[in-house]
Amino acid sequence: MPNTVIVVDMVRGFLEPGHNLYCGDESRKIIPNVQALLRREKNAGSEIVFVCDHHLPDDLEFRMFPVHCVIGTEEPEVIPELAEFVTAANIVPKNRYSGFFNTDLEQRLARHRPDRVIICGVCTDICVMHTTSDARNRDYDVEIPADCVASFDAEAHHWALNHIQKILGAQVL
Repeated sequence: MPNTVIVVDMVRGFLEPGHNLYCGDESRKIIPNVQALLRREKNAGSEIVFVCDHHLPDDLEFRMFPVHCVIGTEEPEVIPELAEFVTAANIVPKNRYSGFFNTDLEQRLARHRPDRVIICGVCTDICVMHTTSDARNRDYDVEIPADCVASFDAEAHHWALNHIQKILGAQVL
């Protein structure tokens, strides 16, 4: 089977200036790399899935992080630069770090049975890492293209890539 690409939180609330949890200008630099990855994988017949942060206005996560990606605002929307890859059927809303928690991502992967799961997006040290952990706990071969992940915290980004490779057993390319 072809691969499945999980695109984590490439949403307006994290990647457009002016939002509470904007990941910063450095994070925007991965957008062309993610576009190229998605183009290549789409042409190879791979499934593309966008897991997108979305929260109710009173979500308990806001005790830890500022209000962000509230349902009904533009923040949970995939950034316009990736719109050509988005369909109504390939969006998976999530409200916790892992794309697997309380979503149908596990069932989607079970139906598709990919050879490999490729994970890209933001933030490397939060949602990318937790989604990777849950994919590895389900025994998927996981690949992380290092030029397709980013975080607002450079030190945490590098720590997470090391952890993803050495502890979780994913391939970091």
